[in-house]
Amino acid sequence: MLYISTRGDASRKHFCEILLEGLAPDGGLYLPETYPQVDAATLESWRGLPYASLAFEILSLYIDDIPAADLRALCEKTYTEEVFGSKAIVPLRKLEDASTGSARTDVYLEGLSNGPTLAFKDMAMQLLGNLFEYELARRGEELNILGATSGDTGSAAEYAMRGKKGVRVFMTSPQGRMSPFQQAQMFSLQDANIHNLALEGVFDDCQDIVKAVSNDLAFKRKYKIGTVNSINWARLLAQVVYYFAGYLQATAAGSSGKVSFTVPSGNFGNVCAGHVARMMGLPIEKLVVATNENDVLDEFFRTGVYRVRGSADTHETSSPSMDISKASNFERFVFDLLGRDAARVADLFGAQLSKQGRFDLSGDAAFQSAARRYGFVSGKSTHADRLQTIRDTYARFDLMIDTHTADGLKVARAHLTPKVPMIVLETALPVKFAATIEEALGRLPPRPAKFEGMEDLPKRVTLLPADVALVKAYIAKHVD
Repeated sequence: MLYISTRGDASRKHFCEILLEGLAPDGGLYLPETYPQVDAATLESWRGLPYASLAFEILSLYIDDIPAADLRALCEKTYTEEVFGSKAIVPLRKLEDASTGSARTDVYLEGLSNGPTLAFKDMAMQLLGNLFEYELARRGEELNILGATSGDTGSAAEYAMRGKKGVRVFMTSPQGRMSPFQQAQMFSLQDANIHNLALEGVFDDCQDIVKAVSNDLAFKRKYKIGTVNSINWARLLAQVVYYFAGYLQATAAGSSGKVSFTVPSGNFGNVCAGHVARMMGLPIEKLVVATNENDVLDEFFRTGVYRVRGSADTHETSSPSMDISKASNFERFVFDLLGRDAARVADLFGAQLSKQGRFDLSGDAAFQSAARRYGFVSGKSTHADRLQTIRDTYARFDLMIDTHTADGLKVARAHLTPKVPMIVLETALPVKFAATIEEALGRLPPRPAKFEGMEDLPKRVTLLPADVALVKAYIAKHVD
């Protein structure tokens, strides 16, 4: 299996090369040359496998430069009941039978937030940490990870990488834009290989800096810069697994029926993994993109216009991990949407976005058939919607959900299809957004004992302007 850049770089690379590289040299994102296909018989043969075994089966279709025995051991080391809190790893909970015309449709919640940092990012980041440590030891090298977080990526990466041999983490985040719990999770870590950089700006400023550093090939090579954001293919690949796991739990043995997934999304990484699963042959009818008030993705799927917002127009919301106005993974989908036309993708995400801050595919035949060909539809949720969905879910099912999951559940109900199960991907546990839960329910969510008093712990964080040169200088100082 070889990988190519969405912007046409001529090189073809194996998995472990792009694992440590992040962005392609031409600024594009890596994708496999072709998506391996999973037929109905193979899918059925995976039913009942432990999650670690399912992960091995899927990852081995994409990874041919790690010995099978080693890859299996990495999966088994990562996906344990001890780390993720249940034998199923991603348990499925049926919420309701919703009326859809004359039929009923099952609505499920897939639990992805039982890992060390209580967010779905742990599902991939725990594997990524083990893959990094394995490959760096094999090469006798070190890696300096530069990341950007709007809330959950940072803590998931830091908890996965803390203490890992040969790895340092430099994590940027928007100053004051995360919840107090999210900030405390990151900033209270005292590990010497973890560096938190709070930047004066919004998440998109942080993400732009990560890309700018990654595009400085001389700096990147000198300081061995890698990424953990979902621009790293390995992280997105790990997320593909739980789409298969959700499908297998929601369907009966021998079923040939489809399911749909609703995914709260700002950066398009989580739902892009669903796109990959669908391209592999997983029977997905709809991929529903749920946004908050920062609705750049919803606007595209409704109109064909992809319009980036500036910092001043990026709303600060009660689902802050989706306060994103540049969806970095969106380029991967557009590459497939446009028939893998790398030159056109390079123009859209390079020249057009740089000059105009937008591009328009509304008149393109590929966009006009996108929902039919790729299953994408979308919707938007507001703060008032969030509160109402949290209240409704708690009243009807005695279940607290976080603000992002509430966005997903609200949008999901507008896109139900008779007799097609709808699986909503859980994003985080409600304790991470306690203030909004208290606003909705008049009570605070439960907090795991290990996180008691976390906000009062000493903080280890450096405040910087959102400036590429200053971030580079900080990295250089703490690597040399």
